[in-house]
Amino acid sequence: MTAPQPGRLATLTLLSLAQFLIALDYSIIYVALPSIAGDLRLQPALAQWVVSAYAVLFAGFLLLGGRLSDRVGAPRLFLVAIITFGVASAIGAAAGDGPTLLAARGAQGLGAALLQPAVLGLIGTTFPAGPARSRALAVWGSVGASGLAVGVLLGGVLTTASWRLTFVINVPVTVLCALGAVILLGPARDHVQAGTVPTLGSVLGTGTVLALVLGLTFGAQWGWNSAPCLSCLGLALAGCVGFVRNERSARGVLIDPVLRRIRSLRVAAVATALYMASVGSEFYLLTLALQVLKGYPPLLAGMAFLPLALMVTVGSTTAGRAVRRCGAPRVLAGGFAVSAAGLLWLAFMLPGDSYAGDLLVGLLLSGFGHGAVYTSMFVIGTHDVPAARQGTAGALLTTSQYVAGALTVAVLTLVLGSSPDDAHFQAAFLLTAVAAASGFGLAVGMANHVPFVRLDSSCGG
Repeated sequence: MTAPQPGRLATLTLLSLAQFLIALDYSIIYVALPSIAGDLRLQPALAQWVVSAYAVLFAGFLLLGGRLSDRVGAPRLFLVAIITFGVASAIGAAAGDGPTLLAARGAQGLGAALLQPAVLGLIGTTFPAGPARSRALAVWGSVGASGLAVGVLLGGVLTTASWRLTFVINVPVTVLCALGAVILLGPARDHVQAGTVPTLGSVLGTGTVLALVLGLTFGAQWGWNSAPCLSCLGLALAGCVGFVRNERSARGVLIDPVLRRIRSLRVAAVATALYMASVGSEFYLLTLALQVLKGYPPLLAGMAFLPLALMVTVGSTTAGRAVRRCGAPRVLAGGFAVSAAGLLWLAFMLPGDSYAGDLLVGLLLSGFGHGAVYTSMFVIGTHDVPAARQGTAGALLTTSQYVAGALTVAVLTLVLGSSPDDAHFQAAFLLTAVAAASGFGLAVGMANHVPFVRLDSSCGG
């Protein structure tokens, strides 16, 4: 029996707030990064890991989080994860040195890795497949996509006072979410699966991601022939081979064979990777362009993201309605097309001196496309997944997203070099536009051949 409508609305509000926190904390650190590095005397290579420690631990443990959500129950995992996230945020706010801060960021990533699949699992078990779940995912996607953009804006505002506030702000939100979980979320025993968690697969998958991102980082800093780079890339290759062999032969696998056979989930995983390689990496590039290239102070750089943040919300809301009329694949194609147009605009207009005349149009277009892509790709990915496996499916999608994000940042760092100028930033933005164009091609092929995730028969023009 489904929960009554008021209870479902309150649950969706709680889950959306938790998702907002996950997305916010990934991007809020960007504008604060120079201040953190200066205050704690971090070298550039180490300062990069203030961002990467969160992203890598998040991506690396998401599959484990998804399986734990299926095994122990999403409500229990939600509560443990949100408490972990809050404690890590408090430690980060009080950190007096680099190692402590990086450990706190890694713990935040771990907490987020457990929280994300719990959130998606709860959406899947609270809302039945069809219009109700798609509407819930549209709301959740809108809030999550906005969190990425608002994080950069809020980071600029808070960093003006102190970078530590970018950690402090998480604490009351996690307390509120924990209280909400105790009040609203039941044990959901019907959706708990028996069995053990595949620890070996989790370790191999996480180690592979960590080694790969480290290898790319070392390659950008010391060269691709350097011993640290080659060692890490070799470990990543070995870990990947071990992971694949384990998934083929082990009795308890990390990725359920049932999920591997769901075409919509496979396609959506590629879409999430292309999303993060395009508009998902725009925050990183634009923050550096505004502060390093154009000399914006943190507050002004954060304010410059406001139109982008607003359009992400508009795009997500519009996509939620359009999915019900036209189907998610067509909405995804439109979102990627608009994203590519906005990124191309930024690539060619970035050298200009006028924010309103040169940058604003690109921000509006890419922000709208960002919201549309974010919402539709998760609707596609979770549409055909059984309720009991929603947590693991959501983890697969977000793992693809953040692994692609970490790899893209490493590639973009290599393109920008140590002293980036207009030409370097143009090349970087063009790469993101190519990723968006690839997403458009993927979505068009999907819409032409498999018009699934269509909630009614009309598609008004």
